[in-house]
Amino acid sequence: MSVSVLMVGSEAIPFSKTGGLADVLGALPLALGRLGHRVTLVVPRYRGSQAHGPTRFINVPGLAGAVAETRVTEQQLAENVKAVLIERPELYGRESIYGDGAGYPDNPRRFGFLCKAALEYAAQSADSFDVLHTHDWQGGLASAYLRTAYATHPKLGRMASVFTIHNLAYQGVFSTDWLETLELGPEVMSVGGLEYWGQISLLKAGIVYADVITTVSPTYAKEIQTPEYGAGFDGLLSERAERLHGILNGIDVDRWDPRRDPYLPEPYDERSLEKKEAAKRSLFEILGPQTSVDRVERPVVGVVSRMVDQKGFDLVAQLAPRLPAFGSFAVLGTGDTRYETLWRDLAAAHPRQFAVKIGFDEPLAHLIEGAADMFLMPSRYEPCGLNQMYSMRYGTVPIVRATGGLRDTVRDYNDAPGGTGFSFGPYSAAALSAAMDRARGVFAKPQQWKELQLEGMRQDFSWDRSAREYVKLYNGVLKSGPQS
Repeated sequence: MSVSVLMVGSEAIPFSKTGGLADVLGALPLALGRLGHRVTLVVPRYRGSQAHGPTRFINVPGLAGAVAETRVTEQQLAENVKAVLIERPELYGRESIYGDGAGYPDNPRRFGFLCKAALEYAAQSADSFDVLHTHDWQGGLASAYLRTAYATHPKLGRMASVFTIHNLAYQGVFSTDWLETLELGPEVMSVGGLEYWGQISLLKAGIVYADVITTVSPTYAKEIQTPEYGAGFDGLLSERAERLHGILNGIDVDRWDPRRDPYLPEPYDERSLEKKEAAKRSLFEILGPQTSVDRVERPVVGVVSRMVDQKGFDLVAQLAPRLPAFGSFAVLGTGDTRYETLWRDLAAAHPRQFAVKIGFDEPLAHLIEGAADMFLMPSRYEPCGLNQMYSMRYGTVPIVRATGGLRDTVRDYNDAPGGTGFSFGPYSAAALSAAMDRARGVFAKPQQWKELQLEGMRQDFSWDRSAREYVKLYNGVLKSGPQS
């Protein structure tokens, strides 16, 4: 059965991006469209967003009683897939998407309006919609509005709703002073509503009011029901465990494909892995001409990451004295000053083993994936993770902590068929060190290493696989009907 989806989020490629959410909202609608389902993606039109297509006006009641005539741009992205950009320059025409630090003070109004506008677009459109699918706290109020203000709407009242948590750490917590502006009554200030330690949480709005909750990997769905990973929501999510599903994110297999990657000096595939050597030479000519690469004894280790505690850099820092003896490192990213300084100091002290660039550089990220033998991701927690999937596609073996999506995508190599990388459980420098030593031991056995590379390259991490799981979920919630 074909499903019509109204998808709402705060950022999406090609219109805007600050992180992985934009990649998901850029790829998932297209994958659903390829499967024959119709998707309308609603996002704000920020300053600098390039959109092309017909425009029209919709009326958005509120927030706080006013009726705002709002222009929307409709851009066809692909067959079955359309983007709708909400244009309110006073809300979205700013220097950044969310604001620095704690964010813009009026973010509740900005994203509450997005949710209202998406529902009004659907109400005033000639199209019909089966499912409302919203993402993260910025889309949480759409689920609440659907089940309150629009509960009896003749067109929208029967819609099912799905809410996806991409990272539970971002909870959209604000003062109760916003309730009136957001057109929410005092009845939502309860444990079963938006109340969160005397404030309101817009993430909780999505969790409480949606018919189904998803997150971005099966293991993360289990982890967030525990105090260690639940960020204060573990009890609520445990109560809703029957409605909580983990669906692994996909990757863009066209953009990340070593057979036709424009950022690699020589394309390669499973039958021509030796061409990774050309990528190594190119990488170190760019990053560190003094770097020595001995293919037999010294693995090249790639790191492309935010340099923060969550990504495991506190463990890496503890191992810093032994890293020069392990291999050559190609490092790209930004983050906490202490970790940027750590890598710069290693590169200064060991210029033949460390090539480091502090910043963001997409072509270089592709080159590192293509050149590296191993890729390091020792995250404290990782809802899904993408680089471990990019790495396997490029014949680059990941070393990861077994958490969240890393656990779901990387099968530990234990001298048996089917392994795709090396993982460790306890969050400790000793456990990371042991995993790295195991990786280097197999690296010294070329035939075993090649089998490990090839097994990773055979994995299917496409968005088409993920989209099929979402379709099953949509059909299931439509069959059972909206919750009462």
